[in-house]
Amino acid sequence: MAGPASAASETIVGLVTKTEVNPYFVKLRQAAEAEAKKKGLKLIARFGKFDGDNEGQVAAIEDLISAGAKGILVTPNNSTGMLGIIKKARDAGILVIALDTATDPADAVDATYATDNFEAGVKQGSYARKALGDKKPILAMLDGTPGGTVDTFRHNGYLKGFGIAEGDPAIAGSAITNGAQDKGQVGMENLLSKNGDINAVYTINEPAAAGAYAALKSFGKAKSVMLTSIDGSCSGVKDVKAGKVAATVMQFPYKMALLGVDAVADYAKTGTKPSGFINTGSELITDKPVAGVESKDTAWGLKNCWGGK
Repeated sequence: MAGPASAASETIVGLVTKTEVNPYFVKLRQAAEAEAKKKGLKLIARFGKFDGDNEGQVAAIEDLISAGAKGILVTPNNSTGMLGIIKKARDAGILVIALDTATDPADAVDATYATDNFEAGVKQGSYARKALGDKKPILAMLDGTPGGTVDTFRHNGYLKGFGIAEGDPAIAGSAITNGAQDKGQVGMENLLSKNGDINAVYTINEPAAAGAYAALKSFGKAKSVMLTSIDGSCSGVKDVKAGKVAATVMQFPYKMALLGVDAVADYAKTGTKPSGFINTGSELITDKPVAGVESKDTAWGLKNCWGGK
C-alpha cells in the first residue's frame, strides 16, 4: 500500500488564479486544496500579482510545467494572452482546464468549468430593468478588465437583459475597475460627478459593487440607484440583505474547483480527459423579486454562497 500512496502524493495539480486576495479566488483555492487532499493529490497554487497580470500567470504555468504537474487549472487574466504557454503545457501531456474564465478560442484548453457569464449578465440586466419600473434608465457601467471573456460576456449579457445595445443613449458612461473595490469607488464617483441623474449601475463583481455603494452613499444616492452585481459571496449576499445592493447573481466557484481537481485525478488514474464547456450554473439573489425573473432570497443565498463554505 505504501507504493501507490507515495505515487499518488507525487501527482501534482496546479492552480493558477487571477489574483491571490480576491475573495472569489480565495474560495476557489480553498475548495481546490480540500479536494486535492481528499484525492491524494499535491496542489501547487500560484496567482497573478493583480487582475490583468498576464505575464505573472504565464510564468506560473511555466513553473508548473517544470514541476511536472499532471494537470493545471487556470483562471486566465487575458483570454488570448496565454495561448502559447497553454499549448506548451498540453504538448507536454498536461491536462489544462480553464476555471471561471474561458480562453479565446475556447478549445485552447481541454475543458472549461465556469459560469455561463453571458447568461449571468442577462439575469443581472433583466432584473435591473424590471426593478426600475417606469423610470427612464440612466445607466453607469462599472466594467472589469478589458481582454477577458468574463468582462465581455457579463457586459454584453447585461445590456441584452436590460434591453439596450452598446452605444445606447441610456448609457451615461463607463469605468474600468479591474474588479477592485477602490477602483469601483473612484469610477463611480467620477461618473456621478459627470451625471448626477444616474439611476442604475452595472457592476462586474461584488468588490466593484461595494466601491460603487460607498460612492453612491457619499453622494446621497444609495437609496435611489438600482445597484446590481455578480458573484454570490457570503458578504455579497449580506449586502443584498442589508439593502446596499438590490440583487446579485451567484456563481459556484466551489463546484468549479471540485470538478477541476476531480478531472485531474481521473486523468492521472485513467488517462481520460474532459472536453468542452461545463456550465456550473448561476442564481439571481434578491429579497425584492420582480415578475418574470427567477430568483432566490438571501436566506437561500446565505446557505449556498459560492456553492460551499
